[in-house]
Amino acid sequence: MVLRIFGLSIAISIIAMIVAFIYGGPEALFLVIILSILEISLSFDNAVINATVLRRMSDFWQKIFLTIGIVIAVFGMRLVFPLVIVWAASGLGPVAALDLALNPPADDAAYFANGEPSYETILTDAHPQIAAFGGMFLLMLFLGFIFEEREITWLSWLEKPLARIGKLDQLSVVVAGVVLVLSGSFLAADDKVSTVMISGVLGMITYIAVNGLGELFNLPEEGEEEETAKSGGPTQLAKATGKAGFFLFLYLEVLDASFSFDGVIGAFAITADPIIIALGLGFVGAMFVRSITVFLVRKGTLSDYVYLEHGAHWAIGALAVILMVSIGVHINEIITGLVGVFLIGAAFISSLIRNKRIANADPKLDENTPATV
Repeated sequence: MVLRIFGLSIAISIIAMIVAFIYGGPEALFLVIILSILEISLSFDNAVINATVLRRMSDFWQKIFLTIGIVIAVFGMRLVFPLVIVWAASGLGPVAALDLALNPPADDAAYFANGEPSYETILTDAHPQIAAFGGMFLLMLFLGFIFEEREITWLSWLEKPLARIGKLDQLSVVVAGVVLVLSGSFLAADDKVSTVMISGVLGMITYIAVNGLGELFNLPEEGEEEETAKSGGPTQLAKATGKAGFFLFLYLEVLDASFSFDGVIGAFAITADPIIIALGLGFVGAMFVRSITVFLVRKGTLSDYVYLEHGAHWAIGALAVILMVSIGVHINEIITGLVGVFLIGAAFISSLIRNKRIANADPKLDENTPATV
């Protein structure tokens, strides 16, 4: 099963590394390996969240996500998206933007001899509005999770009070709006305040629209809920088809895009070559993230380790905060990756402790008793 799930990713990774070696020799190969590790470490929480959504989709929409979704993730977000940003920010045409990306200054200076900014400089300058959009989208996702009452909680001392507070109507929007105003007022440069505010609002609107449409159409077919209940399966995991599956697919794509922003921008601290970035982040990193997602769904890992979803959402909350802070303060990508890995690792260990106690039939352990973190 493991080979079947990861086989394609391994094969494509080998091909990508061969292409990298042919393209730029040992140095390019080394950069692709570094970028792939960066992508996987930054996006492991993305894989967990993807799995929570993917397991609600029908087999058809799962295949669409794992085929068309991969094309969008690899080519759209890791190759085309940076070019579009450069195209829009510089006023250059798409061909000129591609030429600018493929032919950087020989001395890696920030500007060409004629004074035009380089590809890396343009994309880095666009970081505040990109971070505002992605940060607000992810923050809304995080707040929607922690402000909702759940039978099982991980950090109960914190999650239960937040869930009670979350009964206030539209609290997620209020909190996210306050964070956006503070970030725009105190972190954004004077000439970036308006674009940061607009981008952040667009991120919030995108989340509300896509998530709302998904919930609107995420209704079980007539008799489906009853049939699922009779079979002993949880009705909340009834497979989404039709419009529900389509909007869940859109939700996953926007979610993946929000996670991709940080990785794409962070990649420029390593190299400005779009080909190497696409090979490392896309053909190796994104493919393995997809495989990890499928593995989590097929193995039922989220059901076996119930705190993983909680850990992933807390990692998303941390990433959202990091993105908003990065509007005005540079934060090393290593810190971003380690925070996510730590939170998910802690959630996994807590799940192991919980499962062990249940297996030992500890009479003091209630199903909702959190493990010690």
